[in-house]
Amino acid sequence: MLAVLPAAERERLFPHLELVALTAGEVLYESRVRFEHVYFPTDCIVSLLYLMEDGASAEIAVVGNEGLVGIALFMGGDTTPSRAVVRSAGYAYRLPGKLLQQEFARSGPVQHLLLRYTQALLTQMAQTQACSRHHTIDQQFCRWLLLSLDRLPSSKMKMTQDEIANLLGVRREGVTVAAGRLQKAGLIEYARGRITVLDRAGLEKQSCECYQVVKREFDRLLPDVMAT
Repeated sequence: MLAVLPAAERERLFPHLELVALTAGEVLYESRVRFEHVYFPTDCIVSLLYLMEDGASAEIAVVGNEGLVGIALFMGGDTTPSRAVVRSAGYAYRLPGKLLQQEFARSGPVQHLLLRYTQALLTQMAQTQACSRHHTIDQQFCRWLLLSLDRLPSSKMKMTQDEIANLLGVRREGVTVAAGRLQKAGLIEYARGRITVLDRAGLEKQSCECYQVVKREFDRLLPDVMAT
């Protein structure tokens, strides 16, 4: 996202960016707690999780280098019901939220870009909920893998079955069975919490329509960002 900003906006924002290393499991912000920075992932993945009163959680969206974490700061709120947790370690640029708010208020290119991204993110959130309601664990797992691949620099990721189950909001046994089927089909290799995607095209065939709905919306709204 930062790469497609016009020169004038880069000159105003780039001097204030701080490159930070993020570790897997690190919490960037908590539910209903005021936060003051936004994050632009470069090679990491951040999960947005909705928390239930009993402590259970489920992933409602995933953010990578196509977007930013912390849209509440420029959408008029200082808190959000979700929690942002680093799923895959890497780096991100951190920016004081007040600077992004000021840039957003200019009603220029940054505002237009952020609004388009927000619409795409809302589509992902809505489709994730529809997918969890109507599709099999196998299909949900494929969607999750494909969305992750789109935001990672390689075809490998580190994630235990317990972690995947928590993200999808399903039982661990269901993830074990789904991963076994995909591995038997030659689509992935999964051992000791490490997943390697071997056949992306095969995954797309096994997935439900939800992945393509989200991908088309990001490509439509953010063609310049998704092409970088």
